[in-house]
Amino acid sequence: MKPYILVVEDEAALLTLLRYNLEKGGFEVGEAVDGEEALLMVDERRPDLMVLDWMLPTLSGIEVCRRIRRKPDAQPLPIVMLTARGEEADRVRGLDGGADDYVVKPFSPAELLARIRAILRRMRPALGDEVLNYDDLRMDLAAHKVTRGEAPVHLGPTEFRLLRHLMEHPGRVFSREQLLDSVWGPDIFIESRTVDVHVRRLRQALNADRRPDLIRTVRSAGYALDSSAGIDRQGRRLR
Repeated sequence: MKPYILVVEDEAALLTLLRYNLEKGGFEVGEAVDGEEALLMVDERRPDLMVLDWMLPTLSGIEVCRRIRRKPDAQPLPIVMLTARGEEADRVRGLDGGADDYVVKPFSPAELLARIRAILRRMRPALGDEVLNYDDLRMDLAAHKVTRGEAPVHLGPTEFRLLRHLMEHPGRVFSREQLLDSVWGPDIFIESRTVDVHVRRLRQALNADRRPDLIRTVRSAGYALDSSAGIDRQGRRLR
């Protein structure tokens, strides 16, 4: 799955330029043209990073940034402020308002991409890796192979994407609807219970040879990759 970047920009030509360069750079891109829409989109689908203009209709970029930082579940969201306001006082205000980086217009698309990749490597290391590791699981993205310990794990395409998403966000609980959007895509209309079927298949593949379960089911909430899922109340590994 490609990292998902939400671009918040009200200038149509610049929005088109940003989308073109980000997609060319290997990112999935969402668009918002004002501050209110940006907040709604963050609630609907959490981006891996946001590129945020300062001067926006309805709510300024600074106010959007502040409101996101007040959300307990959205505080780690990386935000790159993109603005024509280049004075030192503006930079300080933007960074103090919660931005992780500050890029002044006019800007180099190549430099912006480099900054985005650097932030993702720093804040979400899994997004910059060719190999994901969790507990005794290893996923080689380039070779499209999964191993647990020394044993290969044979997965179908959907189970591979599902495991990759969980390994990129270890410990985080995802609802069925969130997994449908992230793994299958927001435009695919299937029953949410389909997620249960693929989680069961993934569990069967991962737990071959009676290995401890790494997928935690949270009743009425969803699923998470959590090594504590296979541990009993006395701290013993379940077999």
